[in-house]
Amino acid sequence: MADIERTAEATWTGDLRGGQGQISSASGVLHGVPYSFATRFEQARGTNPEELIAAAHAACYSMALTATLVRQRHQPQRVQTRAVCTLAPQPGGGFKITGMRLETRAQVPGLDETTLREIAQQAEAACPVSNALRSGVPIELHASLG
Repeated sequence: MADIERTAEATWTGDLRGGQGQISSASGVLHGVPYSFATRFEQARGTNPEELIAAAHAACYSMALTATLVRQRHQPQRVQTRAVCTLAPQPGGGFKITGMRLETRAQVPGLDETTLREIAQQAEAACPVSNALRSGVPIELHASLG
């Protein structure tokens, strides 16, 4: 199977505090979704990069847990995951994502809590987004004026 690429774009206009951005994805699910300094660093309504990372992590982990359960012959009825991405100010300035927390609830007939926790750990170790965040995926950058 060939590699799969997914794309999204973000455009920012103006300075950091007063400017604003828009996020779009190739699928069209995100189309001109606004974000700003206030949605990222304050409590203004709207999205931000950390929320999008949390959404991606929650979605990926829910699928990884489902796949791991099925491989071990457990049929989940429902898997719901909440991901929390923590962004913290750094002493020298700037911000850093300092942690991710996954909170998952699964409805799996016949499965006990201990077995679920064991399978949940296996799924976390296999989750592509968990692994990208944990290992620091190589980033290739191309920049140009235009």
